[in-house]
Amino acid sequence: MSQPVVDDVPQPQGSSPSIALATSEDARQRRKIAELEEKLQVLESGQAIKRRETNYYISKGRAIQCIVTLYDALEDLIAENDRRCDDQQSDEDSPVHPHSQECLQFGYIALSNALSWFHSRASELEYDEYLQMLKKLRQGADGARGDDTSKLKSLVADWVNRELKPHPPVDTDDKSCRGFVNDACGRLLCPTELDWSNPIVRAGIRDHAGGHVVTEMSWPTFMYEKYTANPDNLEEGLFKSSPLVQPYKAIFTSPSSAKEFANEGDGADIIANNRRASKDFHSGKKVKTHLRLALSSVTSWRSIDGDFDYIPFWRTIVDFFERPPGRAAQRKVEQLLAWWTRKVFGTSHRAELSDGAKANMSVNALARQRAQLDDAAFDSD
Repeated sequence: MSQPVVDDVPQPQGSSPSIALATSEDARQRRKIAELEEKLQVLESGQAIKRRETNYYISKGRAIQCIVTLYDALEDLIAENDRRCDDQQSDEDSPVHPHSQECLQFGYIALSNALSWFHSRASELEYDEYLQMLKKLRQGADGARGDDTSKLKSLVADWVNRELKPHPPVDTDDKSCRGFVNDACGRLLCPTELDWSNPIVRAGIRDHAGGHVVTEMSWPTFMYEKYTANPDNLEEGLFKSSPLVQPYKAIFTSPSSAKEFANEGDGADIIANNRRASKDFHSGKKVKTHLRLALSSVTSWRSIDGDFDYIPFWRTIVDFFERPPGRAAQRKVEQLLAWWTRKVFGTSHRAELSDGAKANMSVNALARQRAQLDDAAFDSD
């Protein structure tokens, strides 16, 4: 039997389906290239989405340790919220939660408020994707803390040198010469119940001698206004020192605004501060935190510095503001926060405007004029 012959033209209808209809090699190659390019485009599109998602999580994670929790793990916050959901579904009475669990739950609520999408997304994602999200958020948080501690290292040295004028000045790069071996840094780190000017106290602190061991159970001098505490009223002046406000302003407004603290009092220019903060935010400037670590001789981040444990110290500060023992303490906390608002953002005189003054301002005057013209046109019709 003779073999079928395929000409350069399509075969008539009814030809065997095993016979290939001839096409040019160039056409076939163009189609293959187009298919590969389409697959590559789909693949790159997915990778681009994944990269954008990763960058988004990392960028959002940078704020966690500033506005949510400094030390608690995200997994612990989530586990505490899940545990409470399980308790609500049980028939048992609502249990009394220990303080540690209350802190975790407050942290989860703060996280959900700061990242409004987090709660729903954590519920919707597949488990592997959920783990990747937490990993990237942690990566962002750790990266921000690393930036904070390294940049504040030089800023704090500048502030100490400018305010205390030590001789020799505090080295802006070498942290090994800080801490209690440095008289200026030691004065700021010294517990308020001890007198740094006493040479016996200085020697005892440096030697970790009995009665001079520095732990998180003491308020450091740098946390007090003018570095002086009243032993009969330890709340007086606490959290009102310039070395506290300056790092805060460096973090949340701009490093340059922190330099203005000493001269601005309570009447700072809010508009100038906000413009500066916006400019620095959009230009990508980074701002830093953790004052005690910057004053110490520790060269890398860790939660325990000798006998001083940062974790319970941080929780003591949080409790001071969030768990006042009564109404009088609550009023003092509110007054202190109002003081911080003035120091950071300046004083707004808007509330001092009378209704009459507001009515005569050009925006309101123009609105009245337009309404009057509209009324006149309506009456003429």
